[in-house]
Amino acid sequence: MTDVRDRVTPTPQAPAGADRAVRVGAPAVHVEVSGAGRPLVLLHGFAMHGGLFATIVPAFSSTHRVVVPDLPGHGRSAPMIPLSLERAVVALDDALADEGGPLDVVGWSLGGALAMHWAATRPTRVRKLVLVATTPSFVARDGWPHAMADDTLRRFGDELRASYRLTLQRFLALQTHGSEGGRATLATLRRSLFAHGEPTPAALAATLALLRELDLRDAARAVRVPTRVIAGDRDTIARPQAAAWLAGALPHARLTVVAGAAHAPFLSHADAFVADVAAFLDAG
Repeated sequence: MTDVRDRVTPTPQAPAGADRAVRVGAPAVHVEVSGAGRPLVLLHGFAMHGGLFATIVPAFSSTHRVVVPDLPGHGRSAPMIPLSLERAVVALDDALADEGGPLDVVGWSLGGALAMHWAATRPTRVRKLVLVATTPSFVARDGWPHAMADDTLRRFGDELRASYRLTLQRFLALQTHGSEGGRATLATLRRSLFAHGEPTPAALAATLALLRELDLRDAARAVRVPTRVIAGDRDTIARPQAAAWLAGALPHARLTVVAGAAHAPFLSHADAFVADVAAFLDAG
């Protein structure tokens, strides 16, 4: 049985005349829960929603209570403007307070960045961490060549403002480019893209601003929980070199590279992905 609800954290009243998207505290977070057992949280990536995990939830829900939120400003969750990792983690942590813990957390792409920050700043809240197609920085910067140029992300933002639907469709194609089973994976992403509603332009812009600023190299070294880093060897968004760096920087991490996968190995190589994650979560 699946439990679907919006979990709202009580917040102070916003000042009169304030933008309704600007919240003083944490906004409502849409959460779907299935199964029973130790809680397992699945965090999705940019411009997507928790429904992307639908194909793997049944494999985990036989042994875990699988908790799948839509990130703030995505899917059915309320916008959060301005957006920061800390504010997003506060909203998630509050929304999932009644799940107990500590939690096992799987984060994909942007969701992995949130999961890293969560584990680094609240080490008693996270039991084990799985980082999927994740990078400490999505743009190249001093000492970090394993990412796209900042100008590339800027142009992407300009294209989103001009035609966000077409640009998001192109973004999905980039996520699956070069992957084995890429056409089927792309079809799944396209079918699911707006299944939980369409993100607002303001929410997309706020999330892109966060991605441009993101640099979790120091935070990664502060993560003390057991971690599995999973990368696709054909990923052009979160490059395999970034995953290798993470596995070396995180104090208690091991790396799995999925041959033939691009940015969504949990879709293109679902069986191998589930087996690897399940073995990691059940160990020890």
